Amino acid sequence: PEVGAANFPLERTSVPRIASAKKNMRKTKAATARNRSQRAALRTALKLAKDPAATPAAKRKATQLLDRAARKGLVHRNNAARQKSSIAKAK
Repeated sequence: PEVGAANFPLERTSVPRIASAKKNMRKTKAATARNRSQRAALRTALKLAKDPAATPAAKRKATQLLDRAARKGLVHRNNAARQKSSIAKAK
C-alpha cells in the first residue's frame, strides 16, 4: 500500500466483511481527515500567535481554537492550558 505522512498506510490491504466494521472504517477515515485538518489549523494559529509581532486578534483566535480542541479531545486540556499560558506570556 501507498504510504503517506508519518508512515501510515493510506489504504488497507484487507477489507472488512462485517457491515459494522466497514462503517467503523468509514467513520475512522472521516474523523482522521477532520482531525488532521483541525490540527493543522491549530498549529498555524499557534505559530502566528507566538510571533513577536502577533496581533491581539491572532492571540484570541489561537486561544479559541485551543479551547475548542481541548473540548473536542483533539489535544489534552493540560496541553491547551500550557499553550494558552505561553501565548499570554508572549510579548
